[in-house]
Amino acid sequence: MPYLNSSMLWKAQKDKKIFVKVINPRDFSKDKHKKVDARSYGGGPGMVLQAEPILSAIRKSRITNHKSLTIILSPRGKQFTNTLAGNWTRNYKNIILIAGHYEGIDARVKKILKAKEISVGPYTLTGGELPAMVIVDAISRRLPGVLGKYESLEESRVSTASGEVYTRPEVLKWPPSKRSKKTKNYKVPKVLLSGNHKEIEAWRSKT
Repeated sequence: MPYLNSSMLWKAQKDKKIFVKVINPRDFSKDKHKKVDARSYGGGPGMVLQAEPILSAIRKSRITNHKSLTIILSPRGKQFTNTLAGNWTRNYKNIILIAGHYEGIDARVKKILKAKEISVGPYTLTGGELPAMVIVDAISRRLPGVLGKYESLEESRVSTASGEVYTRPEVLKWPPSKRSKKTKNYKVPKVLLSGNHKEIEAWRSKT
C-alpha cells in the first residue's frame, strides 16, 4: 500500500521501529476463483466475508499471543480515539487489524479470536482498509523514536485553541481573486513576533 511506504511510516519501518505485514485472505480461499465471500444465512442483501480464509490468514501470521490485540474494523464498533491508541501502544506488542467488506464478517471470527470491533468514525466506508491505515498511523507515531520529539504529538503540545499557526513570510501578499489586480497583506500576529513567551502562551490559550 502506497501510504505505508511514505513519510513517517516509511521511515519507521526502515528504522525497524514498526513492522507492518499485509496478508490477503484470498490466498487462503478454497474456492477455485479465490472468492472469500458468500450469501448470508437467513437472507438479506449483500455478501458476507467467510470465516475460514480470515482465520487461516491470521494463523499464518503467527503473531497471536498474550501480547496481541485483534481488531475488526466495523462501523458498529467502539469509537477509536487517541486514548485507545496510547493504551494499545503501551499494552500490546502485536496488533492484528481485520478489514471488513460488504455486509460484514462471519460472526464466528470475532468469537474465535476474541476480537474487538472498532470504528474510526460515525460513517460507513466501502471497506476497512482506510480505517486500518488510520489506526496504523495513530499508533505508530506514539512509539519511542518514531517522531523526533514527543512534543511533536499535536495533542501533547501547546497550541492555539483555534489551531492557528504561522510561518514565513511575515507578510503574505495575496490577491483576493484572479480578476483583481489589487493585493492584500496578510500579517503574522504581532504577539508571535514579540519574543515574549508568556504573552505568546496567553494568546494561544485564548485564540
